[in-house]
Order: sequence, then structure tokens, then C-alpha cells
Amino acid sequence: MSANGLDSPTPAPVVRISKLWTVFNVAGVESIVHRDLDLDIQAGEVVSLVGGSGTGKTTLLRQILGLETASRGVIDVLGQPVARLGEKGAASRVGMLFQHGALFSAFNVLENISFPLRELKTLPEELIHDAAMVKLQMVGMKASDAYKMPSDLSGGMVKRVALARALIMDPPLLLLDEPTAGLDPDSSDGFCALLRSLHHELGLTVVMVTHDLDTLFELSTRVAVLADQRVIVSGEAKDVIAYPHPFIHDFFLGERGQRAMELLREYPFAV
Repeated sequence: MSANGLDSPTPAPVVRISKLWTVFNVAGVESIVHRDLDLDIQAGEVVSLVGGSGTGKTTLLRQILGLETASRGVIDVLGQPVARLGEKGAASRVGMLFQHGALFSAFNVLENISFPLRELKTLPEELIHDAAMVKLQMVGMKASDAYKMPSDLSGGMVKRVALARALIMDPPLLLLDEPTAGLDPDSSDGFCALLRSLHHELGLTVVMVTHDLDTLFELSTRVAVLADQRVIVSGEAKDVIAYPHPFIHDFFLGERGQRAMELLREYPFAV
């Protein structure tokens, strides 16, 4: 209730997906991945997308980023149609961390991080250098790492450099595709701690695809489950687990989920 006694308008979601259809046609055979899929993501959330193989989790991320176009339906990002992200400067409002980092192998660390700024062709080199160094240290790396090549980095360092590049434009929305895939447990825990810290410090809204339950429980404020060509349920992890569906039972309560579930019982779910 506002001071004048009127209800304040509900803020528009950062991401609004409505009646989304994704249809692929391979060799004349039509395959429907998403059918009337709906999902809203509010400012400040960390929403994890989970689902079985072929449910279109990464496809949905790429559609939010504007790299792929849905067959029909609506995707609004930061209050505008996703198609407008292709306009000059608009894409800087969304950062993307690809599953394997997607660093340019011929560029050193600093060049990789600063690449999006250089593409603007409007900033002086000194400012680009300083901004990239700030982001490098923001993700927990040393200034001495700036001139290393991607081939000299560990898997965890590659993820951190890719994250710094995703954040170089200070986007309010960050998309993560399997952020801890391929990392050993210690590196995964460290990367989750970094993401959690940056989420709070920068006020980010995060959409994440992950199959790793430790990462999901560590970071998510909400979980959205893709199955049967749509989002069948979304909510806090403890509520999603209670939803009756074969995928949810197998994913959360199968053998591979037992360790993460034990941790959830030991340390109540919170972000």
C-alpha cells in the first residue's frame, strides 16, 4: 500500500515468457520442444531451470538471450521484446556464461574479458583496460593472471574469466548454462560462493540451467521444472520436490540426489 492509500503497481518481471512454442523441423519431421510454456522471473531472483534431456533448457536460455527465435509466443526481457536485444547497446543488459566458458583461445585473459567493451568502439583503451582489471579481480583472480592464455588456465579459472566477461557491461540479468559443470568439488563450491556473493553485491537477476543438485540448492531462490513441453511447476526447492511427477522423483529423490538431499536437511534451504 502506497502513502496515498493506493496499491503500488506490481513491478514488471525481468523476464516474461508467455505461450511460447519451440518447434524444430529436421528432415521433414516436426519436433515440438515447448508448447504454451509460461514463466515469469522477477528482479533479484536466482531461478534454476531443470529438466530431462531434450526439454529445451539451454534452448530457452538462448531464446532469452536472443540467439534463437521461438516459433511463436512472447519473450520480454527487461521490459522490451527480446528481438530488441539485437539493437545497439541493448545486448549489454544481459550477460551470458556458456557451459564451457567459450573463451577465445587466441586472446589472453584480459583481451577475453574486455572484448565486449572493445566491440562498442566508443571507449578509450585505458578505460577498457581498467574496467577489465576490475572485473578480473571481482571474480577472485589476480592481476598477474591478466596476460595468461586460456590454455594456461584451470577449469575453475576459465569459468571465472568467462564470468568476468559476462559482467563487463554491468548487466542486470545474468544467464548461466551449467556453471559448475566439469569442476571438481572444491572448485565448484568456490564458484558457487562467488556467484552467491556477486548476486547479492550487484543485485543481479540470474537464470541458470543446471543438473547439479549441490549447485541448485546452494544458489536457487526458485526452481522451474521443464517437462511435458512446459514448466510443470516452479517454486522453492522444498515445494518442487513435493510435486508428483516421475522426473522430479527421479531427479531429486533418486540415488544421485541423496547426498544433496542430506545436505538440504542438514542446512535448511536459503540464499
